[in-house]
Amino acid sequence: MTNNNHNVERHVNDELHTLVDELPIGITAVSTSGLFNYTNKAGVVHSGLPADQEIVELEGRVLQIAQVTVPIGADECHVKLSYDITEQRQLEDDLYRRAYFDELTGLPNRSMIERTVAAVTDAENASFALAFIDLDHFKDVNDYYGHTIADQLLTKIADRLSAELRPSDMLARVGGDEFVLLLSPATNADEIALLVQKFSSRLKQPFFIDGYEILTSASIGVSIYPDNGASFEELYSKADQAMYDVKNGARGSAQLFDSNTDKASNERMKLEQRLRLAVRDQRLCCAYQAKVDFRSDEIVGIEVLLRWRDEYGDIQPPGDFVTLAVELGLMDEITLLVLSEIAAARNSIDEAFGPEVSISINVAARQADKPDFMRSFLEAIVATGMAKRFIIEVTEEAFLQKSKFQAEVLPMIRNIGARVSIDDFGTGYSSLSALADITADEIKVDRSFITDIHLRPRSQSVLKAIESLADALDMSIIVEGVETFEELLYLQASTRIRLAQGYYFAKPIVLEKAVMKSERTNELRKPAEPTRVEHKRVNYSRS
Repeated sequence: MTNNNHNVERHVNDELHTLVDELPIGITAVSTSGLFNYTNKAGVVHSGLPADQEIVELEGRVLQIAQVTVPIGADECHVKLSYDITEQRQLEDDLYRRAYFDELTGLPNRSMIERTVAAVTDAENASFALAFIDLDHFKDVNDYYGHTIADQLLTKIADRLSAELRPSDMLARVGGDEFVLLLSPATNADEIALLVQKFSSRLKQPFFIDGYEILTSASIGVSIYPDNGASFEELYSKADQAMYDVKNGARGSAQLFDSNTDKASNERMKLEQRLRLAVRDQRLCCAYQAKVDFRSDEIVGIEVLLRWRDEYGDIQPPGDFVTLAVELGLMDEITLLVLSEIAAARNSIDEAFGPEVSISINVAARQADKPDFMRSFLEAIVATGMAKRFIIEVTEEAFLQKSKFQAEVLPMIRNIGARVSIDDFGTGYSSLSALADITADEIKVDRSFITDIHLRPRSQSVLKAIESLADALDMSIIVEGVETFEELLYLQASTRIRLAQGYYFAKPIVLEKAVMKSERTNELRKPAEPTRVEHKRVNYSRS
């Protein structure tokens, strides 16, 4: 019986020894007297580890070491334990990167720079600057070149800016095309201006990606600690406000925050709120300017121009709010509202200008490059029952090589019977060679070529070249901005152009039936006697 118990005990001990020996934890036990010494397999591998370190890297693995002393009777046993925490450390590092670093660029993210700024502010006599960097027209790069190249551009921008950092500076990506730069230390405004200008200049140098040369710039707003705030949020907000002041002025430059910037930002916020309410309450209206055949003295069309009837009843011109509406993403809704108003004002339009006049409506290039929006927009035009009277005016950038407009949207416009006009021709990306690849119906020559054209031989030459090429491509020409008798006389005597717009013929007029209402009825009120457009007739003889 005793032998059996001894055998069982020995078997259990053997099994326990095997179990401990196979553990992934390294175990080394040594008694103080030296009578007891045990090491399992993992402990043999880890036996050379230093005794004074808690974390050790060994052959690409990360080990954590712990030591305990266990009393055994009058003796003591010193036990060293070693754990392989490689996977755990990798997981922690991955979670840390995800929490504090941008996946695309590898830069710190907003959380990381916020923590860093908080640490810097805790330092005695700290002085630093925070720069908010917002790329100019990055959406255009995204739309034209595609997301892949846009992402590569962001990565190259991050690399280029990072190369200019001092050891104590930090660059973070906090949004799609937004970066925040911590300049620490930074002791005075002149030093900060020089540092920021260096980054601004680097961003203006071209980037070469997949065979494309891409030019970019950034608007930069700067706040200074402790003058402009005591926390990251305060400094970030002030830098952001200064950046928006740059956006509203000279893009591609930098500006320090000041009280005037703060005031301008508050004014902008108020304007944004007013504009959003105006769109919601449909307090926008349309003005109509005649297109004139100055050789037959006939009104052949109208251009629909957007106006804002503000809460005080005053009419605001588009230059005061259209750019803001684009930035706020309101133009799609506004364009559809304009179209709705045109349909509601059809009777007044026909009575004022004639039932056969064409109706030109402006569509931003960004809108024209969105097939989904344009499909709904064109369906709304068809619903007016006047599709063949419509001319869609877009700037020439809509016809760029990678734009979806010419390939996808233009056929849809043709399909409903509407026409296309190239607006503001000569002010954007256009060239005479590019014009040969554009399949539009009308070229609208920008007013900058027409102003004082009788005194400007170079503008005369350009206009003649455009006229000749348009004739060859079977496109009509209309000139805008005719304001003086001398300008008209030159067009009559020296060109074959027939169509024009401008204050010389008629200013835009607002028809009461065209005022956008927050509540509509199916029947329009009987309109007041419409104001007819009058224009001067000029007798001329061709030489």
